[in-house]
Amino acid sequence: MSRSISLGRPWLDITLRSSLAIVGGYALTYCFTAALARLLPLDRFDATLVASLVSFIIYLAFILWVFATHSLRRVATSLLVIPPLALIGFWPQLLERLG
Repeated sequence: MSRSISLGRPWLDITLRSSLAIVGGYALTYCFTAALARLLPLDRFDATLVASLVSFIIYLAFILWVFATHSLRRVATSLLVIPPLALIGFWPQLLERLG
């Protein structure tokens, strides 16, 4: 069983969940969209369009999950997916700046 981070202060729980949902959800969605646009076997424009449309669903699902789940620790550890997604999505731009 996972325990929720509850310190007896409901405003702290709401603040943590809101910041995780807004900031963490934005970062996750941004990196996921870049990685998906890079990995889709479509033309560049079509891949960007499809990834952008999917990003709305991903962001909404993440926000709903943050407020529906019992464990904030699980939400925080799920954000460890961001660096690999960022590497997939932004690797060519990093190579251009370094080279």
